[in-house]
Order: sequence, then structure tokens, then C-alpha cells
Amino acid sequence: MGGDTILTLILKAGLVVKFVLLILLFFSVVSWAIILYKHRLLSKVEKESEDFHREFAKAKQWDTLYQSTRRHTLSPLANLFRAAYTTEDAGIEEVRRTLKRVEALEATRLERHLTFLATTGSTAPFIGLFGTVWGIMNSFMGIGRIGAASLAVVAPGIAEALIATAAGLAAAIPAVVAYNYYLSRSRRNIIMMEDFSQELQDHCMRKHGKAQTGSL
Repeated sequence: MGGDTILTLILKAGLVVKFVLLILLFFSVVSWAIILYKHRLLSKVEKESEDFHREFAKAKQWDTLYQSTRRHTLSPLANLFRAAYTTEDAGIEEVRRTLKRVEALEATRLERHLTFLATTGSTAPFIGLFGTVWGIMNSFMGIGRIGAASLAVVAPGIAEALIATAAGLAAAIPAVVAYNYYLSRSRRNIIMMEDFSQELQDHCMRKHGKAQTGSL
């Protein structure tokens, strides 16, 4: 076994262990793709939301601010404002319903694909453990066939089995860390979105209140 590398052990592994490793490779590749995608998406979302909220605080007229929402298509705040702007004449109840609907859609968009990371983090170690148990079982079956229990007989099978455990942990650990991190960032954006939604509703209520007072 002295000259065996990890790649050699994988190539020598049984079909079941190879299949387990392929599954774990799939989970790992997709997880890292999601990690990179969420990093780019949330960075853009937070940058656009920060810029739009700054413009919102300075804006004197909503008409002008509505035009700027075209530059902030990823920002939940800009999308909420666009929804409030287009429905404010329909009444406060319609504005409230529309904002709730947009909030739900934006929250879903922010948390999209995080379920896969959670699934990877919770299942990959067990998939790897299955490969390990199967590989060790084959090693003991080999001992039974040969009738000897020397280190040279047992070591290769156990080594290839433990690779499955290592692969499971390698897929699971980054997924769990990324899931917790991106879930926390998504929740922060959702809280900011809910606060901004309430701010828009308060503005519409004040506007309708003034309109009703003026009509009297």
C-alpha cells in the first residue's frame, strides 16, 4: 500500500464506494456554485439597496425616484417602492396587500438555493459514512476469503472506505458554514425590507389622510 495515492485508492475502490464518491462530488460542486452565486447576488443586492435607500432619503418627489428604480432591479427596496408607487392611488389596503406580496417574493428570492446547502450539510456526512461502512464490510469479506488478517490485506480497503467519510465531510462543512452565513445575510435584508415596507405604508397613509382632509 506504500505507493498508493488517494487517486489510486479511489480508482481501486468498489463500484458502490465510487458511486458514493460521485454523489458527494455532485453535492460539493453544486454547493460551491451556489456559494459563489449567493456571494455575488447578495453583494449586488446590498449595494443597490444601500444606494437606493440613500436616494430615497434625499428624494423630494416620488416621480423622480421612480425613474431611478430602473437602475436598481436587484434591490428589494427598489422593487417595494415600485409596487407602492404604482398602487398608491388604489388605496392603502391595496398598497398593503401589494407590498406583502412583493415582500414574500423578494424573501423567496433572497433565500433561494439555501435549502440545497442545508440538505448537503445534513446528508453528505451520512452518505460518506455509508460508503465507509460498505468499504469496511468488503474488507472484512476479503479477510474471510483469504483467511488472513494482516495489515497488508486490511489497510487498502479501510483506507478507501475512509476516503468516503472524508469526502462527505469535505462536502458538508463548507455547505453548513455557507448556509448559516447566507441565511443570516438574507434575514438582515428581509428585516430591512420589512422596515422599508412599513415606511412606505406610513407615507401612503399620511398622503391619503391629507387628501381626505383636503377634500373636506
